[in-house]
Amino acid sequence: MKKFFALSRTTHGVLDLAGPGFVALLWLGSFPHWQIILISIFTAFAAYTAIYALNDLVGIIVDKEKFSGGINAGYSVEASDMRYPLAQNILSYSSGWLWFTGWFIIALIGAYYLNPAIVVILIAAAILEVIYCLLLKITYLRTFVSGLVKSSGPIAAIFVVDQSPSPYLVLLILAWVFFWEIGGQNIPADWNDTVEDQRVHAKTIPIHFGTQKAGLMVVATLGITVIVSMFLPNASPLTLGWPYLLASAIAGFFLLLKPGYQLSQSHEGRKAAALFDKASYYPLAQLTIITVFVLASQFLG
Repeated sequence: MKKFFALSRTTHGVLDLAGPGFVALLWLGSFPHWQIILISIFTAFAAYTAIYALNDLVGIIVDKEKFSGGINAGYSVEASDMRYPLAQNILSYSSGWLWFTGWFIIALIGAYYLNPAIVVILIAAAILEVIYCLLLKITYLRTFVSGLVKSSGPIAAIFVVDQSPSPYLVLLILAWVFFWEIGGQNIPADWNDTVEDQRVHAKTIPIHFGTQKAGLMVVATLGITVIVSMFLPNASPLTLGWPYLLASAIAGFFLLLKPGYQLSQSHEGRKAAALFDKASYYPLAQLTIITVFVLASQFLG
């Protein structure tokens, strides 16, 4: 099973579950019924497992070119020696497709049960992921597609707890996840893979603009992420005052702004990997913070 979980980058996928969890709690202001929680977690796990696997399935040819000289060190959240098992020929292509198909069907079933609208979001995420992979050698603007793909999980979580959410508040959540993904995940990941990407003439932000401008983009997008996070309480029925904003800002500073600034100053690949790792824990930090406030509101209420 390790080969399959490596294909789906399960360690990272589990961390990603915190994003939808945070948004659902923020939006609802309380805990959903325990059955909804369990079904949602399993559905989200299935969806992330399938989409991450799809990335490697679509990009297998390019990945084999990229890593012909060996797999790079990666990040602490994705440090398995079995990273890119298809490119390393330790997992068959047909097995990968069976793995993806099984989890994607499970995700579709769970999505339909929770809210049929989520089925549309899930299918759109899969299509966008394919587009993202196919654009590797075409344009660095693919990073925007990545932002949309990663936003699909938290957006889907809204539709679990609200059948007809405010479009403006949905866009607020989308903007928050979108800029976090670009500055904290996508650009740092491409930065860490610069040598491999140059081998296949990939079009990425660090390669196209150079490390100095890429560093500025990281700081700018992460700055926007933290600023947008200050407006997230507008999406909650809870009264989240300055204690919440302070906790959220502290998480943003240590997990996004500080490592982002360090990368922009050093331009070192290892700093890009460090930013990726710390930014991966940002949604979990936000989930922890909102959980404390939800519990406090229920206890005090």
